[in-house]
Amino acid sequence: MSSPAVFLDRDGTLNVEKDYVYRYEDWEWVPGAVEGMRKLRGLGFRLVVVSNQSGIARGYFGISDVRALHDQVARDLLDKGIEVAGFYFCPHGPGEGCDCRKPRPGLILQAEKDLKIDLAHSYMVGDKRIDVQAAQAAGVHPILVGTGYGEKERATLPKGVPFVPDLVAAARQIEKAHKTDCKTAF
Repeated sequence: MSSPAVFLDRDGTLNVEKDYVYRYEDWEWVPGAVEGMRKLRGLGFRLVVVSNQSGIARGYFGISDVRALHDQVARDLLDKGIEVAGFYFCPHGPGEGCDCRKPRPGLILQAEKDLKIDLAHSYMVGDKRIDVQAAQAAGVHPILVGTGYGEKERATLPKGVPFVPDLVAAARQIEKAHKTDCKTAF
């Protein structure tokens, strides 16, 4: 049986936007990110991080560096009572033509297969238009947050895509939509 998830962009949504974060000591939580993740888990959503990591293709760091960072972040969150179902990342650079680099939906679709996710009842929260585009291409409900690049990207949003200040507000938005969904399902 499949279950809904909230796909989360990493840089600018969970951690403060900095150039090419790959070491845990450079990780800095966006204010409210952990609280928002806790609320989403409390609503019964699985959490899946999907992220472009072109620093790998550029030679700045390796795949093992990104995996080590994600493993530490996952341990950190588990210590706070928050489980992340998976971390998916694209190691390719812009223009390489892969299917996994957002705005393409490859990361979301791979997670759907691996984790048996119900995309029709899932959400994607990110700070860039490419996150919105990846969500729409995968059939997931997009939400743009104002953290990271979100405030700048707001003007490029397609009509009807919600914009909220941060992940806590996104969790509230999802909670409202989820309650409405549950009422109409019966």
